[in-house]
Amino acid sequence: MAATNCVIREVVKDVWTFSCPFARFGFIPFGGRSTAIKMQNGDVWVLASTPLTDETKNKLDEIGPVKWIIGADAVHHLYLDEFKKAYPQAKLIAENEAVKKKAGTDLKFDGAWGADPAGTQYGFESDIKHCYFSGFANKDIAFFHTASKTLIEADLLFNLPATEQYSKIGSSGKLPIFGTLHPYMWLHKKFVWSLGKDKEAMKRDVRTVANWDFERIIPCHGDVIEKDGNKAWREAYKWYLD
Repeated sequence: MAATNCVIREVVKDVWTFSCPFARFGFIPFGGRSTAIKMQNGDVWVLASTPLTDETKNKLDEIGPVKWIIGADAVHHLYLDEFKKAYPQAKLIAENEAVKKKAGTDLKFDGAWGADPAGTQYGFESDIKHCYFSGFANKDIAFFHTASKTLIEADLLFNLPATEQYSKIGSSGKLPIFGTLHPYMWLHKKFVWSLGKDKEAMKRDVRTVANWDFERIIPCHGDVIEKDGNKAWREAYKWYLD
């Protein structure tokens, strides 16, 4: 695949981001991001949420053997096929609704949040914890890389505008009308409250994540939060925690 306008960087030791322009409905600049983690045993775990360009693949191959391909929720599944095709030996795990959307294709999954029993271990837990938000509209999974104190997530928390993701195409990445959407805004609290379809399940899972010792948040949409990530999470989800 040809090169794109993605920004590839090592955010912290053994954690790389692939930050690309992406407009929801063709005009809302949310940005997109994949994240790759080199695990202690040398294997590479990748949350696949952007195209597998030549540049992306070259960097992944440089980091190490891709052994895990992860879908972040029910809607971030567009590029799972091309990642699995490039890395057929990697284990592919996604949310069950995303798995169902691939029915009729030859894509084979090795696990599905929402279908597997609660507490299922997939084999990467010595490096990366996970929490499945069954009560969230998009059925997201939060991931915690303990070594770098980094939380990785898709639609649970936004930090817009998507400055880094749009930096190579000369755009501010600002949202129409609002301009921004970040964890400390009332609008963000309202946003995540409205997407909580099972409030009790949300309270449980929000608290699980709040009790993780992370400093950084890598969202799929918007800029990386480099410090005080746990504080940002608690503020965004204040209505669930109070």
